[in-house]
Amino acid sequence: MKVATMQRMGMMIGLEPGMVETYKQLHAAVWPDVLALLTASHIRNYTIFLREPENILFGTWEYHGDDFVADMARIAADPANQEWWKLTIPCQRPLATRAEGEWWATMDEVFHLD
Repeated sequence: MKVATMQRMGMMIGLEPGMVETYKQLHAAVWPDVLALLTASHIRNYTIFLREPENILFGTWEYHGDDFVADMARIAADPANQEWWKLTIPCQRPLATRAEGEWWATMDEVFHLD
């Protein structure tokens, strides 16, 4: 039996300049089905910050599950989330330096204080 452990995660992506207000409006009213999916997939304390005028998004969350790959696959396969992504992905501009296969560029934690 796998044991759940908490992992803090951080990620970055660009935001298309003409889509800033759209992105803000979408995230002011995230769909309940998407929020429920994230919770069911062991995502907690999820926050997205926006740095303007550079239009860089920084996201951070805690993962409290025991199978990150399976939980991320469930999120990606969910029909409501796929519809949500149809709205949010056109707003985003991936960083050129992201790893192969990434959309949001992941980050290494170098400091934390509780």
